[in-house]
Amino acid sequence: MGHSQADKIATHQRILDIAAKRFREHGIDGISIADLMKEAGLTVGGFYKHFASREELVAAAFQHALEDIASWEGTITMSPRQAMRTYISEAHRDAVANGCPIAALANDVSRSTDETREIYTNRVRRIMEQISKALPTEDSASKRSEAALIVSACIGAITLSRAISDPKLSKQVLDGTLAKVLDLLTTKRNRKP
Repeated sequence: MGHSQADKIATHQRILDIAAKRFREHGIDGISIADLMKEAGLTVGGFYKHFASREELVAAAFQHALEDIASWEGTITMSPRQAMRTYISEAHRDAVANGCPIAALANDVSRSTDETREIYTNRVRRIMEQISKALPTEDSASKRSEAALIVSACIGAITLSRAISDPKLSKQVLDGTLAKVLDLLTTKRNRKP
């Protein structure tokens, strides 16, 4: 690989790193391409050497941001309770730029392109499947339902706790949600007759 090709790859990676963080912090429409490129030390004109459109950058940056939760996902099946303690936490709430893009960008992605929504959907589906496998419930329909509830509770708790201005209430949202999620992951439940 030539030096210029390696530079282009490194620059592309730098743009993705910055966009993945800034989109989570400010929302997809909360930061301009000009500001992203300036932070990357590049001009706006240079953007089109890497991406055909803003929408392409959004999809690529979202996919890139999902790498930040890969280790958390790996913990789900091995230690689901620990995975939930890590996710539904003040540390995660306060780490917007490096936190879960699924929670940070839920509303933005709902108004995004089909490509970005498909990336989002596939990852949510994958997480739900991982959680379903970790649940002690024996009934597969209950597992799917409870996995959907847990994913929704996790994303909702982080999103709501970030929006609340009262620190005590924010913590209460996290603590209350975590307690209920841990209960679902602990209690052995059989299918109801």
